[in-house]
Parts: sequence; C-alpha cells; structure tokens
Amino acid sequence: MSSEKSDGLILRVTDFSETSRIVVLFTQEFGKISALAKGGRRLKGPFESALDLLANCRVVFLRKVSSGLDLLTEAQLIGRFRPAERDLTCLYAGYYVAELLLGLTEDYDPHPELYQAALEALEAFGHSELVKRALLRFELVLLREIGQLPDFDTCAGCGAPLTEGLVFGFWVSQGGLICPECQREDFSQMAIHAGSAAALRLLSGPGEQAWRRLELSPQQYKEMRRVTTSAISHGLGRRPKLLSYLT
Repeated sequence: MSSEKSDGLILRVTDFSETSRIVVLFTQEFGKISALAKGGRRLKGPFESALDLLANCRVVFLRKVSSGLDLLTEAQLIGRFRPAERDLTCLYAGYYVAELLLGLTEDYDPHPELYQAALEALEAFGHSELVKRALLRFELVLLREIGQLPDFDTCAGCGAPLTEGLVFGFWVSQGGLICPECQREDFSQMAIHAGSAAALRLLSGPGEQAWRRLELSPQQYKEMRRVTTSAISHGLGRRPKLLSYLT
C-alpha cells in the first residue's frame, strides 16, 4: 500500500464499529475515495475531531492496490461547513452538494476544478443572498466536469447558432437547447428565453467568478433551475433527494 496526501471534503461518515468509521471524501488530487478510519469515533486520536460532514481536511491515507477500503491514517481540519444561521436552505444546499458528488463522480477520478467549485459553493452558503446563484454555478461546473453539460451555444436539433431575442426549448435527452424551427409538440421540452441561455453560458464557463455579481430575475432563475434539475436527474437516473428542500 502506498501513502497518499491530499485535501478533501467529507461527503459521508458511517459508524463501522465501536471505535472506527468509514469515510467517503472528494479529494483534490484523487477524486472520490472511501476509507476506513480506525479510531475515528474516539475523541482523542489521529483525526483531531475532523471527521464531520462537509468538513475540508488535509488527509493522509494508505491506498489499497486491490478492491476494498483505503486506510485513513491522518486528518487535519482545514475548515468546517458553516451555513448561514437560521437558514435551513443553506444547510440543505450543502447536503445537496454532497449528494451530487457521491452520485455523479467515480472513484479515483480527480476533478480539481470541481473540488474548488464545491469549496466555493460551501463558502457561499454562509450567505443567504448567494445560495441560489452558488447552487446553479456548482451544478453547471459539475455537469461540465463529468461531460454532461448541455450545449447552450448551438441547436441540438440542427446545429444552428442560438441567436439573441428568441425563446428556445430544452431537450434533455439530446443534451441541449432547441431553436424555434426544430421544436415539435411531441418533444418533451421547456421554454428557455435568450437571457436565461446567456446566463447559463456565463455560469458554466471555466474559472468564472462573475456568478457572484450576476443578477437573475425570478423567471430566469426558474428557467435555469429547470435546466440543471433535468440534466442532473437525467445523469443520476432519478431526481436528487435533497432537491425538494431547495425549491
């Protein structure tokens, strides 16, 4: 077994025995890992009370060559998840991030940008006024990183560029927007205005911080939420469980 080090977010903690826990983390360098934390239930030990849900930790673990759990040997707390006080939506938003990372990422498939996007989202959930935009930003980065981001630039039907001033449809099974000429009554689709499509393009861009300053109308947020929910549900094969607490 080789010893590895990385920063990581704790996505799930399960009691394994009277003294140990099984921990699932999304790490910056290795992606999602599952590890046994021997002594993880003890107040004093190598984990310094760091094994809390959504805590960001610097961990050391022994990577198993064969299938099975890795062995977590150290965990040093970097920061805990601190949602806005008296706002359950911010708390559930953090749990939603964990649900998506658990369900839509693969073991040992690193996505450093997704890791940073998760940290940014969790930090933003400390401010009630940012939670909606931060959720959209995280969802779009997640979809981009796992290769399931819808196409917001060209029509999924004919490939024509999507121009301003139009109302598009969203065709989730084809992974993109549909121009008015390609829309059909028998397609399962939803109306997306040009302003919402432009905001989706902006929020899904790599390394983009403009989401913090972006102003969305209630209609734009509703349309964008429909797109991300449909795309994520399509990828998961089900509707996310925590989503009902956020809408």
